[in-house]
Amino acid sequence: MSNELLLIFALVVTFSGVILFYYFFGKSGLYCFTVLATICANIEVLILVEAFGMEQTLGNILFASSFLVTDILSEIYGKKASEKAVWLGIAASFAFIILSQIWLHYTPSANDWAMPHMQAIFSNTPRLMLASFLVYAVCQRFDVWAYHKWWDFTTRLCHDRKKYLWVRNNGSTLISQLLNTVLFTFAAFWGVHEMPVLLEIIWSSYVIFIVTSLADTPAIYIARKIKSRADS
Repeated sequence: MSNELLLIFALVVTFSGVILFYYFFGKSGLYCFTVLATICANIEVLILVEAFGMEQTLGNILFASSFLVTDILSEIYGKKASEKAVWLGIAASFAFIILSQIWLHYTPSANDWAMPHMQAIFSNTPRLMLASFLVYAVCQRFDVWAYHKWWDFTTRLCHDRKKYLWVRNNGSTLISQLLNTVLFTFAAFWGVHEMPVLLEIIWSSYVIFIVTSLADTPAIYIARKIKSRADS
């Protein structure tokens, strides 16, 4: 299967997963998905691929799903619930940094086969995860703030808190994702790749984020429309 098809498949599976976690487990499901997406994205971002004529890191779709989660929480449960998801993501990322580094200090058995592979992956992880940790904290909190600012604006515009969901969803996410892309790329890869590669990563990542941000609009409408079984 081509990288392009895999990315499209990952987008459908990931955003559908957010909706299913919400439907079956309610607010708790969204919190769980935040932790899952944060940890998996921090590992996946180590992989560099070519797709749609661009060189890009993976992890973009999973990072985008965490913005979808906070927007759903903001829309249905309010600002405090979305801020809690952000703090859970920060705590999960920090805990994973600590635990993954502890693993590397064990002395493996003579019969072990996994340690060299673990070292190859996680010995390069601290800088990326620290960058992700800091950028995630800044951008997710900004996204929650921006979402509610857009919500106040659309409410004043039409005197209806339910209208223009697509404006507050995309208005907050597109700005937050641009901030996320620029900050993470320079924090994680400065000195690792040449400037042309960094700029290509920023461009390709943001193009993906634009697509994922627009693609998550139906998901947030579905989430608002359905009633979670856990909340019934």
